[in-house]
Amino acid sequence: MNRVLGLGSGITVDQLIEIRTLYCDAGITRFFLHVIPDELGPNRHELLEAAGYEKYRGWMKFSRRPDEVGRVSTDLSIRNIGREHAAEFASIAGNAFDFSPGFQPAIAALVGAENWQVYMSFDGNQPAGTGALYMRDGAGYLDFGATHPDFRRRGGQTGVLNTRIKAALDAGCTSIVTMTGEAVPGDEQHSYRNIQKAGFDEAYLRENWIPKGS
Repeated sequence: MNRVLGLGSGITVDQLIEIRTLYCDAGITRFFLHVIPDELGPNRHELLEAAGYEKYRGWMKFSRRPDEVGRVSTDLSIRNIGREHAAEFASIAGNAFDFSPGFQPAIAALVGAENWQVYMSFDGNQPAGTGALYMRDGAGYLDFGATHPDFRRRGGQTGVLNTRIKAALDAGCTSIVTMTGEAVPGDEQHSYRNIQKAGFDEAYLRENWIPKGS
């Protein structure tokens, strides 16, 4: 979760090297520079490579108008959870996104946090999938959508996605956004396609850069 935000057109090679040194001195060998292409400019590749960074898989950002949501069609039940399921939520989401076990308490802390609603799908009483919704000032942000490998291909991811969209619309959100990894060869893009089927449009690609060799 070590990330650098807000890189603008005035950033220099020396400043980018200083950022890398700061993390290195803290014992952190891998972190993300989040780059919005239009803000950093057309020469960003040369600039970042000269400072010792390499391009990593980016994140496609999606936005959705407040249109009607699709039907929830799954044999799994979907619930807005409380603290009693926080650890299970963190385990499923954390494993799906390759977060270290030490970071899972931070994910669990989202359950019950201000402006957050956290959902899980269940097979009976067995947790199967996850999804979180953050709402503020008329905007809804969807994150941590994941399904345990034992419960895939049962419509759970789409069900949790549509449930969160409906919750955002019911709360009066006029803008709903989410993201997933950019489309790359060899990836089945299940999440990408599910997001588009739920009425989202591609907004822009956020580039991710990491220190070379990390």
